[in-house]
Amino acid sequence: SFFLFDRLLGFYKGIFPPVLAETPKRAVKFFTFEQYKKLLGYASLPPGLAFAVAGLGSGLTEAVVVNPFEVVKVTLQANQNAFTEQPSSFVQARQIIKTDGLGFQGLNKGLTATLGRHGVFNMVYFGFYFNMKNILPVNKDPNLEFLRKFGIGLVSGTIASIINIPFDVAKSRIQGPQPVPGEIKYRTCFKTMATVYKEEGFLALYKGLLPKIMRLGPGGAVMLLVYEYVYAWLQDTI
Repeated sequence: SFFLFDRLLGFYKGIFPPVLAETPKRAVKFFTFEQYKKLLGYASLPPGLAFAVAGLGSGLTEAVVVNPFEVVKVTLQANQNAFTEQPSSFVQARQIIKTDGLGFQGLNKGLTATLGRHGVFNMVYFGFYFNMKNILPVNKDPNLEFLRKFGIGLVSGTIASIINIPFDVAKSRIQGPQPVPGEIKYRTCFKTMATVYKEEGFLALYKGLLPKIMRLGPGGAVMLLVYEYVYAWLQDTI
């Protein structure tokens, strides 16, 4: 029974870095989106474009914060030892810093791909959501209005996932174990995409799309709804 339990725990390898990163990650995403949106208000951009550019800025900022956690997470997930035998997240992070440092070969490996992944996602996610929300008529019925916002958020998260997944694939290849031990095959974001396309075909850039959509489609809708309702509540309260 212990062996089975340990096997089941193997599905949760690398869970602690994303858990630690999730709260500051979401806080950075929505806080910086609001700040960039305010800054862009002085640039006299069309509202639709301002939402997309603010989303891009928030995604790039979020990527810088979250990338070290991603490196540790991917390294732990690639560890083939049993769950109970693998190092803790902090030990793994120290080992990466000791071996490869804080730079682009160490704790910030794959930063360019992470910038692309988060930047493109947030640009489409926020841009599509707020533009469509302003186009589609508001429902007076609170329940229908909730469904309207949820539906737009669901589509926003789905489209953003489809558009940004090549960056996600590149990030996983760069941060994950290389095909030949001791030889670095995947180095930079766009070169990695080109290599994957050349060797495995166009569809290889969309590996893992369905699980990603299942996670970030409804997840993206819930995040935006919580953000909107909490933001409105705080404005009324304060």
